[in-house]
Amino acid sequence: MRLLTATQFAFNIGFYAVLPYLATHLGSGLGMAGWLVGLVLGLRTFSQQGLFVVGGALTDRYGPRPVVLAGCALRIAGFGWLAFAGSTATVIAAVLLIGFAAALFSPAVESEAAREAVRHERATGSPRAHVLALFSAAGQAGAFLGPLLGSLLLLLGGGFRAACLAGALVFVAVLAGHARLMPHRERVRGVPEAEAETAATTPTAQPGRPALRAVFANRAFLLLCLAYSGYLVAYNQLYLSLPVEVQRATGSEAALGWLFALSSLLVVAVQLPLTRFSARRIAPRTALITGLAVVAAGFAAVPLTPAGPRGLLPAATFVVLLTLG
Repeated sequence: MRLLTATQFAFNIGFYAVLPYLATHLGSGLGMAGWLVGLVLGLRTFSQQGLFVVGGALTDRYGPRPVVLAGCALRIAGFGWLAFAGSTATVIAAVLLIGFAAALFSPAVESEAAREAVRHERATGSPRAHVLALFSAAGQAGAFLGPLLGSLLLLLGGGFRAACLAGALVFVAVLAGHARLMPHRERVRGVPEAEAETAATTPTAQPGRPALRAVFANRAFLLLCLAYSGYLVAYNQLYLSLPVEVQRATGSEAALGWLFALSSLLVVAVQLPLTRFSARRIAPRTALITGLAVVAAGFAAVPLTPAGPRGLLPAATFVVLLTLG
């Protein structure tokens, strides 16, 4: 679990050193129209979240190790390509490669983290939610440091290209670490062998079409996916709409990095205690509904833009409520 947690931390450092500044690079650096910038960002999101099912199916069939290694290699190539891409076609190809890389390694890492959380719960009795909260907090710590790394490179005059190359170097380190340290699926320790075998192999028992049919036949799971897709639409506004709002409210995007840092810092500081509280006091269904309502409140705050120096407050409120939700 330590390797997986460190992986999530490093993934987000490399990714968020680039992503917050992509829209500005496309619009100001390459002169793309606003609709084209939105299209490029949307294609990146689709090639990532929209193709998670591909990464999940490959992980079920081949195990997490080869899928994670392939995803890291593609992310390195994508960042390297984006660093030097100057035309619309090459930019789109690079961001599609970057997104598909995450569609490979994210389901592999997250499914393995969930498996390890179940193993830990069975072995120690500690709720799996605590382990998963630590995994999430590590990712958000990386998301906190990534924009700061990108900002530092921009301030030093390296520009967007330097941020992309730095992100690629992070993934080179991740690839090397996983090639050396990531094992094949291990047997669960501390539980009976038969139970361990079941825990380790159940997700891969029916790879391919039978597994997909089972997924699409599960209505409760599909409803959960629908609710979560709404959350993803909301969450991605941090990178699609927030830069536009900050530019409109303040005349520049100077505060954008600080707002991303605020979001990540909130998760690092609040994720674990809030998870412990909700696990003891709130049913999962209630927690889900409450979280989505808080996210909706964040969007409702954005139109309430005061005049003068406080014009950034609605954007900050949006970031806080979206993160807490």
